[in-house]
Amino acid sequence: MKEETKKAVALRYEKDKDSAPKVVAKGRGWIAEKIIELARHHGVPLKEDETLVEVLSKLDLYEEIPVELYKAVAEILVFVYQIKGKIK
Repeated sequence: MKEETKKAVALRYEKDKDSAPKVVAKGRGWIAEKIIELARHHGVPLKEDETLVEVLSKLDLYEEIPVELYKAVAEILVFVYQIKGKIK
């Protein structure tokens, strides 16, 4: 059986701006590993969601997420804020 290639997508959301989260990094294989490594090194919370990564990886770099993904990405933002202790 062929092993699946790891994929990663990094999002940036600036809540003070009037825009949706944007894809700021994406890759597979060793690039995905590097994205994950850098995120861990800088204390960026990680959330695994293969389906969402698959969809987000089709977006261009610095492209805002489409309206159809707002709910899924909002759930990730809640997860991140909970980890950082900003909400309960």
